[in-house]
Formats: sequence, C-alpha cells, structure tokens
Amino acid sequence: MFERFTQDARSVVTAAQLEARRLDHRIIGTEHLLLALVRYGDRAGTVLLDAGVTVDRIDAGIRAATRPPVDPPAADWLGIEDADALKAIGIDIDEVRARIEQNFGPVDLAPPTPERPRRILGLFPRDVDQPGTGKDAPMGRRPSGHIPFSPRAKKVLELSLREALRLKHKHIGAEHILLGLLREGEGLAALILSELNVDPAALRTRTEAALQKAA
Repeated sequence: MFERFTQDARSVVTAAQLEARRLDHRIIGTEHLLLALVRYGDRAGTVLLDAGVTVDRIDAGIRAATRPPVDPPAADWLGIEDADALKAIGIDIDEVRARIEQNFGPVDLAPPTPERPRRILGLFPRDVDQPGTGKDAPMGRRPSGHIPFSPRAKKVLELSLREALRLKHKHIGAEHILLGLLREGEGLAALILSELNVDPAALRTRTEAALQKAA
C-alpha cells in the first residue's frame, strides 16, 4: 500500500511518529496523524487550518484528554488560568475528559517527571516549525526506537487507500489520509474535531474539492 503514497503522504506518516515522540507518547494515534496533517499535509493542512484546526488547538485537546482523572474540577488541577484559556478556544476540559472515559475507559497518562528538554536534530525541514524545540516544548524523556501505530491509526491508513480507490485516484495523498481520518470517525482526532465544532461532512466536502482542484 505504501508504494502508492505520494511524498506528501509519506511526510505525514513519518511526521506522525515525530509528533508522538514530541508529546512523549508511546503509540501513534489518530491525533498524531491529525497534527502531522496540519503541519505537513500541504492542501490537506490548508483545509484544516481554514476550518480553524491548528496545532495549538489540537495540542490543547490532547492535553485535556490525557490528564489523569481526578475528583476536583478541572480548574483545581489544571489551574484556573489554563482552564479558562482552553475554554476560550472552545475546549471544556471536564467535558472532554468525560467523553474520553465514556468511549475509551479511564485514562491515566500522568506527565513524566520534568528534565532538560532534548532537541531532536535533523528530523524537520528548516522551513517548517520544529515541534518540541520552542519555548513551549514539552519536557521529559522521549520514547526511543520505533513507535507503533495504534489499531485506529492503522485503520485510518487503510481507509485512505479505500478513499483513493473510491475517487479512482492512482496515488494516495495527504488529502486521502484526511478523508480516511474522517471516515474512521471514532478516534481521539475525531473527538477533538467535534470539540472544535468542526463538521466532518463539510470538512470532507472541502477536502474532496481540494483534490479536484489539484487534478
């Protein structure tokens, strides 16, 4: 299947692993594919950005979803200022956590003990923002070695092939990965898009229009 991937799509798949590493995650999920699409998806990234889906908003949604479950309200353990900041961009921490636990069960992904941040050299093009190297870079030990894809993320890649076949396209581009992500529709990426009030049907229409325009 991967021999059909365009360079654009290959960059997204590779970047998804780097996004997982940047966030100190040990498995590549749909949320990392979504991040990679925004950063490296070319036309697919433009479609997402036009819909208001930015790296910062995805990161905020991931942080909200992976906080350890606690009894006090979100503002008590996150900090009132941080909770208010997330609400200002349309993310309700407690609601996100409740929906995550309803769909996937309790989550307990406490952040690792902070240590000096380690910059990953030579992995990102110079003309693109380098995740994990700015002032807001996460701190902690980076997972070493290959990071596996989750079953849902693998399904997204399989669905990208089906989307290309449906549209009678010979190659799989980043837009097809985005269509596969929307078609899967049950992972953390789908939940984040829902929290951002992104209409999946409208996003699909805009993605297909971008493909037709590029043809």
